[in-house]
Amino acid sequence: MRSRPTEAEIQEESRRIRRLQLMISLVASVISQGNLPIEEASELVASVRRAALNLFPDKELAFDLIYRPRLQRLLREKYRIC
Repeated sequence: MRSRPTEAEIQEESRRIRRLQLMISLVASVISQGNLPIEEASELVASVRRAALNLFPDKELAFDLIYRPRLQRLLREKYRIC
């Protein structure tokens, strides 16, 4: 049975969550406001996913449920793809 997380562990996880949210927001802003080719925009999405999994190993499903739909919707709207 796992013990309760320490205050330091909670603070560290909160820091990583804020960092991930900032990265997602930056990528979304660059894609929506920029004139990147779709290939570069797609690579940004792949890069932020890799960064997220470095911050939160074994949380692929969480990323795919929480952030992937938002980023895919942004790509569809920006590049008018189905």
